[in-house]
Amino acid sequence: MSESSWVVVKRDIEVITVPYGATMPLSSGSLVHVTQAIGGSYTVTTDMGLMCRVDAKDADAIGIMNVAPEAPVDPNAPYDEKKVWEQLRTVYDPEIPVNIVDLGLIYEMKSLPLPDGGQKLQIKMTMTAPGCGMGDVLKADVERKTSAVPGVKQVQVDIVFEPQWSLDKMSEAARLQVGL
Repeated sequence: MSESSWVVVKRDIEVITVPYGATMPLSSGSLVHVTQAIGGSYTVTTDMGLMCRVDAKDADAIGIMNVAPEAPVDPNAPYDEKKVWEQLRTVYDPEIPVNIVDLGLIYEMKSLPLPDGGQKLQIKMTMTAPGCGMGDVLKADVERKTSAVPGVKQVQVDIVFEPQWSLDKMSEAARLQVGL
């Protein structure tokens, strides 16, 4: 790897270790290499070989400027299930540059009308491995992004491990993307 591909961290930030899911500080002056920049977060590898996820709010600390803000949501727009799926496709596994829908991690998404109006989403998702520490991180991403869809009032995300995830759950496009 060339020296120019390394970035000096400009300020102290908190990152999430991948695949463990633990938070840790990353000090100003640390060297990182950005390996993935999709879905509103960044995966970096430190000069010590540790893989970490950097949130969009800290993108400037790793030299990424002008991060586009999330598009404003019209709260009066009608509920559209397609918009939920669009949001789910903006959540990415931090190790694999494929969104969680095409990766086959979403097993079920139900939309149920609430008595007072709006929709409750019930989402069942899995991880690529039962011991993956990123489950809570990805679950929070799903909750945050789908909650922004007009008409969605509640989101319930359950992480399940039956049936067990396997490569055959990936879409054809995802398989091509990762070289399978």
